[in-house]
Amino acid sequence: MIIGFCGGTGAGKSTLVEHVAQFLGKDNTLILAQDHYYKHLPEQTFEERAQINFDHPDALDFNLMVSDLQKLKQGIAVERPVYSFVEHLRMNETVTIMPKKFILVEGILVFAHQQLHALFDYKVYIEANEELRVTRRVERDVNYRGRTEEEVHQRFKTTLHNMHKRFIAPNKEKADIVIANNGAVENAKTALTQWLKSSIR
Repeated sequence: MIIGFCGGTGAGKSTLVEHVAQFLGKDNTLILAQDHYYKHLPEQTFEERAQINFDHPDALDFNLMVSDLQKLKQGIAVERPVYSFVEHLRMNETVTIMPKKFILVEGILVFAHQQLHALFDYKVYIEANEELRVTRRVERDVNYRGRTEEEVHQRFKTTLHNMHKRFIAPNKEKADIVIANNGAVENAKTALTQWLKSSIR
């Protein structure tokens, strides 16, 4: 069974997807994140790669992501890429991913690609207000991706808000359930658990 999780940057997808994995059983579940599937562009300079709009669908290697997910669905292991957000490049190593009973696919744009979206048995949209999403994104990018707070705020002004309105928010209509995650994460986890109990057989 494949469950897709979409939502704006900073909506709390990773936290809630991890909760779902715990609920379904770690031994039975794997998480496939969009963040590993950005295009590999070593022919470009670092400065050129740094200017890529990573919140636009064109930044992603959806063909590889779809191919890997199809193989996993068929019971075939895949070599998942490892992407560095510091260098804006894939690393030389890969990670072997074994098929499991439940596959959780998460990312801001996973509902925006029709062939990928069509592979999902269920679709969950994680929603959070704009102010909270900005705060969470700043914290993540400063602590884990080598960005400055000013750089993140500037990216929101120039691209992130616009990309959210164009490619992410409209996909809420495709979801089987919308989970509000506006700070009370335990409430969001409870809502997800109740939905899982009623939906997953």
